Amino acid sequence: MKKLILSAAFSALMATSALAENIGVSMAQFDDNFLTVLRNGMIDHAKTLEGVTLQVEDAQNDVAKQQSQIQNFIASGVSAIIVNPVDTDATAAMSKIAAEAGIPLVYVNRQPVNVNELPEKQAFVASNEVESGTLETKEICRLLKEAGKTEAKIVVMMGELSNQAARQRTQDIHDVIATPECSFIKIVEEQTANWSRTQGTDLVSNWLSAGIQFDAVVANNDEMAIGAIQAMKAAGIDMKTMLVGGVDATRDALAVMAAGDLDVTVFQNAVGQGSGSVDAALKLAKGEKVDQKVFVPFELVTPSNLATYQSKN
Repeated sequence: MKKLILSAAFSALMATSALAENIGVSMAQFDDNFLTVLRNGMIDHAKTLEGVTLQVEDAQNDVAKQQSQIQNFIASGVSAIIVNPVDTDATAAMSKIAAEAGIPLVYVNRQPVNVNELPEKQAFVASNEVESGTLETKEICRLLKEAGKTEAKIVVMMGELSNQAARQRTQDIHDVIATPECSFIKIVEEQTANWSRTQGTDLVSNWLSAGIQFDAVVANNDEMAIGAIQAMKAAGIDMKTMLVGGVDATRDALAVMAAGDLDVTVFQNAVGQGSGSVDAALKLAKGEKVDQKVFVPFELVTPSNLATYQSKN
């Protein structure tokens, strides 16, 4: 009888172990508003799933550290790995490491350079960056026309140049102003502020000190847009005379929009991307098929529909 009980207990333990899934998560950095929402979206979603645990690590914007984290995840025997890449040009090596170990890998939010050549059991969950800068710039173009501008100057604030999203969002801006509808717009300055509010403030302060004149700021993300607004307010510029656009629709950005200083942002569903990456990782770990590209749509946010988004990020 005792043997039977022990056998049943062991079987139950094995069944529980078989159901348990441990996912290693390497985030590019914790110190970023949007990535914090993304990370929390993963964690909150995992809490709703039985037997799923996440081991979340901060790569601190260090490519070597991130690669080491992936190797450590593999060594510890995780079921799957989720990576928010520090450098999207460094992902081929990460894919190779995971593929050789037979561990499923999901990239989230930032598009890997090898997105079209991902090995089996690997996927990419994000939003299509072609939509982000396009929605933002088209709305800036519309607002400039509405203000009666027949010639307009804009400054462009880019994210980290090692990041595919920064490159694509900037290309989107160029593509929109190359169209006949928006060809009256001219870019007078285009520099990186590395996704940072502080660097955004410094960059725009430098432009203003140099006497650069512009009608609108088009930023690759909300943090830089907020930094630009802070710089312009410090310089005594009336924000009613200036247009500012960003991307992400972070909580801080929506508060700035509610205050009347941010004119355009684009909702990137961080929570949706986070939960989607966990779901994709779990499916791959169970041997199920997953589309190699899973896109969560971007959505334009303006003061007219602001209330719809204030509780989403």
